[in-house]
Amino acid sequence: MPTSFRRVVTGHDASGKAVVLQDSIATNVRTRPASGTSSTLLWVTDTTPAALSDGDDPAQREIGIMPPMTGSILRIVEYPPESARAAKSDELVRERRDERQPGLQRNPSHRHSGMHRTESIDYAIVLSGEIDMLLDDSEVHLKAGDIVIQQGTYHAWANRGTVPCAIAFVLIGAKVPWA
Repeated sequence: MPTSFRRVVTGHDASGKAVVLQDSIATNVRTRPASGTSSTLLWVTDTTPAALSDGDDPAQREIGIMPPMTGSILRIVEYPPESARAAKSDELVRERRDERQPGLQRNPSHRHSGMHRTESIDYAIVLSGEIDMLLDDSEVHLKAGDIVIQQGTYHAWANRGTVPCAIAFVLIGAKVPWA
């Protein structure tokens, strides 16, 4: 069962005074059946500079991994321990191979079935648990409080521990040299 995340959104009333527009549990949650990985979408912007929301909730939409190329996305992803999904590895590879999206390149034959890169700058903040970030020829062990800045690199996440790992991601569309 994915964790519930409270989301507080501020804005302005008709007189320009700062107010809370929303204070509730984020509801746009998706769980991948094969991996058990869940993703809670918290906010999306379509342009930079971003337009302030006029009351519509930009997180109540379907969107893939990538942010809009000129925008950003905020989500929290929870990775269950890999031992909990080992029996579904073939299904997991198929699930990831079938997911196609502009700006997302997968390389599941390389090191890990989840190897991918995105045409974005990604800020990843480990909120809880521990996880290994796999790169082409190396890996880094991360724990709560660690922060990663990814610049379009091939990577995968491997939770080799015994408890879920939650990571907050901010992805911002980027111009990349390989496109």
